[in-house]
Amino acid sequence: MARSGRAVVIGGGIGGLTAAAALHRCGLQVTVLERAASLEPVGAGISLAPNALRALDVIGIGDEIRDLAAWQGDGGLRTPGGRWLSRSSADAAAERFGGPLVLLHRATLVASLTARIPQDAIRTAAGATLADPGDADRPARVRTPDGEWEADLVVAADGIRSAVRRTLFPEHPGPAYSGFTTWRVVVPVPGAEFTPHETWGRGSIWGTQPLKDGRVYAYAAAVAPAGERAPDDEKSELLRRFGDWHDPIPAVLAATRSEDVLRHDVHHLAEPLPAFHRGRVALVGDAAHAMPPMLGQGGNQAVEDAVVLAHHHEDLAAYTAARLPRTTAVTRQSVRAARLNLMNDRAAIALRNTAITALSKAVPGLLLRGFEPVAGWRPPQQPYASGITPAGKR
Repeated sequence: MARSGRAVVIGGGIGGLTAAAALHRCGLQVTVLERAASLEPVGAGISLAPNALRALDVIGIGDEIRDLAAWQGDGGLRTPGGRWLSRSSADAAAERFGGPLVLLHRATLVASLTARIPQDAIRTAAGATLADPGDADRPARVRTPDGEWEADLVVAADGIRSAVRRTLFPEHPGPAYSGFTTWRVVVPVPGAEFTPHETWGRGSIWGTQPLKDGRVYAYAAAVAPAGERAPDDEKSELLRRFGDWHDPIPAVLAATRSEDVLRHDVHHLAEPLPAFHRGRVALVGDAAHAMPPMLGQGGNQAVEDAVVLAHHHEDLAAYTAARLPRTTAVTRQSVRAARLNLMNDRAAIALRNTAITALSKAVPGLLLRGFEPVAGWRPPQQPYASGITPAGKR
């Protein structure tokens, strides 16, 4: 559909920047319109699985990001008292999925992506609205305070509250509250030695993961009413909820300042969109398929969207056909994972934990196996995909 080669990307987050880099690589003239004053991302860490790393190979930064992998040795799932329910290792995960799982700060990924985009193509403090989605006979139009842009392709990467999505699909109900809230911190914890883990409690979870730069990325979630906030500050709330959990959680909290804590309620698109495109406009990332974070796939699926969109930029129906079924399946799996992780009933939790322990001993790698359909995805074939596996073999 994009015949003369101008693409306008609304939103300068991970999905939008990856789309801009991939479309630029395809030879399109790209402009990114970001309403914020800078591209400094709101958020903390992001987990990139092999599926997203293969997508990043398409724009030439996959190995750069793989080099930031910090998980080595064992890891696994624990109870608040410290008992291991299931254990795995970085090597086992890399062997099963064809590459490492990489945790990094979002700012690091944003810097790598922007290096693949012409700097004069990125405009900040540039709020944009969709004036006309266009069709086969006319370009789309995007309105900004400085005037209008015509484009052969508009990429809507404007997040879970996407105004473009509401314009294209006004009958869609939009995001629904997922039933829980999250906290995230990235802090140095001098002297902390720990095995990477996720810990499941009653209606709550905590994860502690290392970053390559020596800092610790910690995240937590808990069932809570929408909009609820701590009566004092969010560090105090974390201490109340998780302060007596196993090491190194108390040490992480001791190293955390109140201003280090980010808290966000979680919403997702419970009802899939009828399509990811209309006219000359394509939706990517949370604008298209916001999902709970329990599989760590929100950003990963946005990266996948971006390279598949670049592959199909002249046929947006093919983009929808490639992405809608997959992201719907991943969203549903994420919702199921959230229900399993955040159980509140004590008897159900005991049964869950017993089953995980027994099955993990009987079938080593069982939890990894369940992630295989997600992490095993590969981008479209050449000329867009590199054809190189993480191990360097064709």
